[in-house]
Amino acid sequence: MDSGEFRPIIGITMGDAAGIGPEIINKALSKEEFYRIARPLVIGDAAVLTDALKVAKVDVKIRPVDSPSSAKFEKGTIDVIDLKNINISELKMGQVQAMAGKAAVEYVKKAVEMALRGEIDAIVTAPLNKEAMNLAGYNYAGHTEILADLTRTKDYAMMLVAGKLRVVHVTTHMSMLQACASIKKERVLTTIKLTYEAVQRLGIPNPKIAVAGLNPHAGEGGLFGDEELKEISPAIEEARRMGVDAIGPMPPDTVFLRASRGEYDAVVAMYHDQGHIPVKMLGFESGVNVTIGLPIVRTSVDHGTAYRRAGLRLGTGDPTSLEEAIRLAVQMVKAKKPSG
Repeated sequence: MDSGEFRPIIGITMGDAAGIGPEIINKALSKEEFYRIARPLVIGDAAVLTDALKVAKVDVKIRPVDSPSSAKFEKGTIDVIDLKNINISELKMGQVQAMAGKAAVEYVKKAVEMALRGEIDAIVTAPLNKEAMNLAGYNYAGHTEILADLTRTKDYAMMLVAGKLRVVHVTTHMSMLQACASIKKERVLTTIKLTYEAVQRLGIPNPKIAVAGLNPHAGEGGLFGDEELKEISPAIEEARRMGVDAIGPMPPDTVFLRASRGEYDAVVAMYHDQGHIPVKMLGFESGVNVTIGLPIVRTSVDHGTAYRRAGLRLGTGDPTSLEEAIRLAVQMVKAKKPSG
């Protein structure tokens, strides 16, 4: 290993203890690559990770630490900031539990505190379960909203990455009726700007941003809806006046395919499923979720807790998305870090 190569400290939150988070973390961090490119540090529960070794079937040791300064960051040892907030005898794998929901939020809180203090360079999150989290009294729609609240971020968005396709959402966790009503010029413009800045931070100096329409055929000149004329087009025009290379509104049924082929550097989608479906189709096992607009770097797996799979304890959890999330976090940290 080149001692002169910068290896960022990547804080990996364990997610819901009853899901596949502990298993896929063990699998990913058994690989030498992640100790060559980074210094991985799990924020979670050491007893749960130790128990998950039986399922993951990898040759590593779990080592509780108090801080990054006491971590080894060596292959074969997974360093864990151990919050000791799971009673392993009461944990029921594959089931919704308030205990696991509460613990999962506590991992994120700890990671954000460490990131804001500069103790870790980025956060990578394993999946949590919204129902378990809400049972524990945390009424968030998901990770994105928790992170925005903890960092007091007003303008933020979700970017999904699968290969060349990068998709950012104007609206996410709300009903279709609410989403349609929320497509307003200012919100679309803010998302375009966040997307442009986020892709720049990935090393693309002047990204081309395609903006999807809301309606079939992007409204067909008002024939199938007027949101494009009243809200989306004015936002694109304003973004272009600000120097953003934005085009659209583009027909939603073709823009994602064109972006996946490299015609555009990112697509702004109007609502949750419009953006999620193409990304899931292209990278169901390897997609990555990035929260943009935060003062910290955060990437995540683009899948849920897979309770059914975790409950069977067959060891079939796929770590690919987590591995891609770690790689992307490293890339984003290095792009932020001043040279020299």
